[in-house]
Amino acid sequence: MRRRELLLLVGAAMTTARALHAQQKAMPVVGYLSSGSPNADTFSAARAAFLEGLREKGYADGRNVVIDYRLAEGHLDRLPALAAELVSRKVDVIVSTGGTTGAVAAKGATSTIPIIFISGDDPVERGLVASLARPGGNLTGVTTLGVTLMGKRLELISELVSRVMVIALISNPSNVNAGRMIQAAQEAGRTKEVRVHVLNASTEGEIDAAFATLVQLQAGALIVGSEPFLISRRQQLVALAARYGVPAIYGAGDFGAAGGLISYAPSLTGLFRQLGVYAGKILNGAKAADLPVEEPARFELVVNLKTAHALGLTVRPSILARADEVIE
Repeated sequence: MRRRELLLLVGAAMTTARALHAQQKAMPVVGYLSSGSPNADTFSAARAAFLEGLREKGYADGRNVVIDYRLAEGHLDRLPALAAELVSRKVDVIVSTGGTTGAVAAKGATSTIPIIFISGDDPVERGLVASLARPGGNLTGVTTLGVTLMGKRLELISELVSRVMVIALISNPSNVNAGRMIQAAQEAGRTKEVRVHVLNASTEGEIDAAFATLVQLQAGALIVGSEPFLISRRQQLVALAARYGVPAIYGAGDFGAAGGLISYAPSLTGLFRQLGVYAGKILNGAKAADLPVEEPARFELVVNLKTAHALGLTVRPSILARADEVIE
């Protein structure tokens, strides 16, 4: 072999080695699919908990992993397109925080990239996984038991507001879990001999209209469904509840800090920390199919006494004794 040819071969081999080395050193990318807004307090808290979970598995944003955020800002119809964008970038794992709607959107976008989801529904019944213990496929995550908790929220607001006969439920009909949440609330209402009237709202204007209807119904209390769009409108919902003087219970803990009367929900930080832990495990070589879908380890009851006083309500000691946080 001639010297010139040998040098060319050696040079080509070195170039290939450098390219392979660069590929090996390239940081993995986590696609973060959210229904929320970057300006929301919940987004900041959720993101911090997620990054904490990642750090537990040895990953720090910007040091050895890149987080690619795609935010729907309360518009659930955008989630499929945003999921497709993450797939086109060939991310290493997708973390979907848009509830069951986000999980379905991510699943529809890829059958190969691992997906970690938060679902407010039973992920087996929704067809996301084969079973909670052995998900199979490319999805796993955390279920928030959103449907199951509707009955508990009705019990709490009934305990807080004595002799209530009609309770309104604001539900987003665009959410895939809406029908199941309504059914759970109505079943709990029959047990308590309380009539549950459903008010649909999937836009800001429809939320305003729902409160006007609530007054006409003479509803003694309100349940706000735990789903991404309604959570993103918490300031509007809390302000309207105060304006109309209606006691309300919410499905996310941050409603209390915004002035909401009472909330009962899984711990936000606990849920998102687990998403980060699972993302780190997958980056370390675990398969989504082998990671069991987890349920919340902790639930939080938040009571805002300032709001209760403004509504002329006395919160029973039995509720205060169970509260994880009391805002005065």
